Amino acid sequence: MKFSVGLPTGMEGLTYPVPFATPEQIIEIAKFCERLGYDSVWGNDHMTTQTYVRREFPEPPNYWEILVTYAFVCAATTTLRVGTSMLVLPLRRDIVVTAKQIATLDQFSNGRLEIGIGIGAYREEFHALHPGWEAHRGDMVTEGIQALRMLFSERRCTFEGKYYRFRDVELYPKPLQQTLPLLIGGNSVAGTERAGRYADGYIPACQSPKVFGEGVKRVREAAYAAGRDPDAIEMAPQLALYIARTHNEAVRRFEQTQMCKHLNSLAQSTLKDQGTRSHAESNIIGSVEECIERSNAYKEAGADHLLGLFIAANSYQELVDQIQLYAEEVMPHVK
Repeated sequence: MKFSVGLPTGMEGLTYPVPFATPEQIIEIAKFCERLGYDSVWGNDHMTTQTYVRREFPEPPNYWEILVTYAFVCAATTTLRVGTSMLVLPLRRDIVVTAKQIATLDQFSNGRLEIGIGIGAYREEFHALHPGWEAHRGDMVTEGIQALRMLFSERRCTFEGKYYRFRDVELYPKPLQQTLPLLIGGNSVAGTERAGRYADGYIPACQSPKVFGEGVKRVREAAYAAGRDPDAIEMAPQLALYIARTHNEAVRRFEQTQMCKHLNSLAQSTLKDQGTRSHAESNIIGSVEECIERSNAYKEAGADHLLGLFIAANSYQELVDQIQLYAEEVMPHVK
């Protein structure tokens, strides 16, 4: 089992207060995670402020561009891997430029990059960046992955899709990793099918072990139908985390965080139809003993990697304390 931490790159006003973490503190979180033995850090990707965040906070949040941020993170660490959860491809219409950035970062980081790809939780961001342009974001993700695979593997590339097009592109250098991991996020049935057909990993968000296990089954079935090896696909749920002395204290403190408000805001989009009554049922929230039990439950449901444990915290120090508590008190006891 691998363990990773969510890095607060684009989460001010969403899961954290405004302001929350400086560039220097983001680097320190990454270095701290490396010292504690986490496998990687995973950051979010936003380009503009969401409507409900604008209503709540008088000042705009800081959304650090994820790939540029990782250039600095990798320069400050040696073994820690970095991943995007998610790189929102529909916000990035020039797929060749995106591929060039990814390949360059993988080279400069000595092959420590992983790319989680999603459609984006907020359609309003897409419309803000591309006014008047109608597109099926799921189809854009599918095309984008196909285009990236081509650019990363072939010498001269021509691609004629509905949303992405380029002709006779020679993209060099290629990524350092022979196969740079491309993972797909999304809780929908369509997301599981895309992951099974095209991805190296599956990254759903905030699902109970039961619902996550059902998604794992669909991913494996889609992979088998596409002639792929289901066992080669990493199953890596994203989960919110809060640890306290007791279950009730953990739930109470979680409900006081911006993270809880954020998950509530996704109830009609990313997190709809999850079949649970509370966030505690779909995440790792509770006492140390309960968090050990929950972590093992996800492993038994098929998780290879608890990816991007997104810690509920209202301050930088609270986030750091939770990172340390999980590493020291929970990770050693996960089977």
